[in-house]
Amino acid sequence: MQKRVHLPVTSDEPRQSSIAADGRRKYVYTADVTGRFARLRKFVFAGLIAVWVALPLVTIGGRPLVLLDVERRRFFLFGATFNAQDAWLSFFAVTAVGFVLALSTALWGRVFCGFACPQTVFLDGVFRPIERLVEGPREQRIRRDRAPWSLEKVRKKVTKHALYLLASFVIAHILLSFFVPLSTTLRMVVGSPSEHPAAFAWAAVVTLATYLNYAFFREQICLVVCPYGRLQASLVDEDSLVVGYDVRRGEPRGKLKAEGRGDCIDCKRCVVVCPTGIDIRNGLQLDCIGCTACIDACDDVMDKVGREKGLIRYDAQRAFAGAGPRRFWRPRLAVYAVLGIVGLVATTIAITRRTSFEANVVRASGVPYVIEDGEVRNSFVVHLVNKRDEPATFLIAAEGVRLAGAPPSVDVGAMSDARVPIVVTTPSDAPIARWHLVVERVGDGEVLRVSATLARPRS
Repeated sequence: MQKRVHLPVTSDEPRQSSIAADGRRKYVYTADVTGRFARLRKFVFAGLIAVWVALPLVTIGGRPLVLLDVERRRFFLFGATFNAQDAWLSFFAVTAVGFVLALSTALWGRVFCGFACPQTVFLDGVFRPIERLVEGPREQRIRRDRAPWSLEKVRKKVTKHALYLLASFVIAHILLSFFVPLSTTLRMVVGSPSEHPAAFAWAAVVTLATYLNYAFFREQICLVVCPYGRLQASLVDEDSLVVGYDVRRGEPRGKLKAEGRGDCIDCKRCVVVCPTGIDIRNGLQLDCIGCTACIDACDDVMDKVGREKGLIRYDAQRAFAGAGPRRFWRPRLAVYAVLGIVGLVATTIAITRRTSFEANVVRASGVPYVIEDGEVRNSFVVHLVNKRDEPATFLIAAEGVRLAGAPPSVDVGAMSDARVPIVVTTPSDAPIARWHLVVERVGDGEVLRVSATLARPRS
């Protein structure tokens, strides 16, 4: 395990990062920051967390907006009901989301990472506020960590980590309610773990993983684990909006009243507010998650020293380099947009054309056919799957053949299936190779036609 080094990040190294040149981690103490982007992020975080909590709580037709009942293979999404046979629909949805994310990255850089990624939302929206509430601002945290252990230090640390565990416990159980109905989740919380060992173990593991992540690993998830930060290098170009530093205006940096200096007074305020410990003045970096904290920090400093804001800002690399205004339309945007639209259209078509039940015909085990009284008899099994969350009645008929053994109607429970044995009879001299089963759902008239092959002696 890497040794945790409690050192405040400064800009003394050529390449600033929370990971030192020898691979050691330098713990990042982020300073508080206020400003327009900080306010916007708080609003977005609150909205996203509220939506996330509401998804398993708010109901439509007696079912949560989102319930992924993996055990029973039932999935309820915004009033629609799906089962395991509908899993193929997720391919189109995931593909569409992937290209939309690529499009947003090409347009606005890592805006998703800085404003909407769950890692950022919970770290900056829940756990860092807890840390500041208990341990105070950045300077106090640094002094306390460098100081010898004392009762006050122990009290602060125990309180902080207890609140971390409580937040992790709540997050884990809200997440559990996405897979187990909320009423069941609440009964599990107050009941004995022996009554639901699998759910208890799952919740315990998620709680522990969440706690370790936000209490210790933090920004390393973005730097070491998440592939999106590396992928952005191939998605952004010189016309993508990114958080950047205006070198032409800011350099050479120096003291406020120094002669011949740029607008950057080298206060390092942009460094101490960075959650990944980088120096944005070194240019666009993979470690930058686009959180905009450095923009607010620099704007605040520029306002205090009477200089124009925007030394660090959202802009295109082309504009920072003085190569002209940003170009909005470019080939890669068209490609990402077209692929994203294709994915969304394919998803929409697939969902709207999805049937509420499935019918399949499989040959029964045993001999393939029997000849009796000049007729050829084939045995099949009809597999009916009711994909709605309500019982259904189905009518079974056949085209071109005589059907025997099949009941006039078949009742199938909600989100259940049934197997019906049937016998298909045809004259031995009839040139029939295939036949069609017609299944109708009583009530809405939805019909499926399924074909199957007849086995018969060769002429």
